[in-house]
Amino acid sequence: MDQALLVLANVPDLECAQLVARTLIESRLAACVNLLPAVQSIYRWQGKIEEATEITLLIKTTSQHYDSLQQVIVKLHPYDVPEIIAIPIVAGYAPYLQWIATETAKENNA
Repeated sequence: MDQALLVLANVPDLECAQLVARTLIESRLAACVNLLPAVQSIYRWQGKIEEATEITLLIKTTSQHYDSLQQVIVKLHPYDVPEIIAIPIVAGYAPYLQWIATETAKENNA
């Protein structure tokens, strides 16, 4: 089975979050995307300290789909440098991990 990944990305608002999530699910690049609203981000950007309210996306996918998933996020994201971080899922409930693999299989017609 392909390596399961948890991909984290922050977006500026609910509209962007829903667009990214739906696009990833419809294209089978992700099995599930959770939207966590109202995170407060404090960061340094171009020499200044910035603050923003953002929505965090928790994206469940596989390593085989990461490059395409990243391209979709970059295309739909309004930031110059969007946060996109992939974390390998090293352990988890086997039926859930299998579900991720099944739902991201391009040949799946379910």
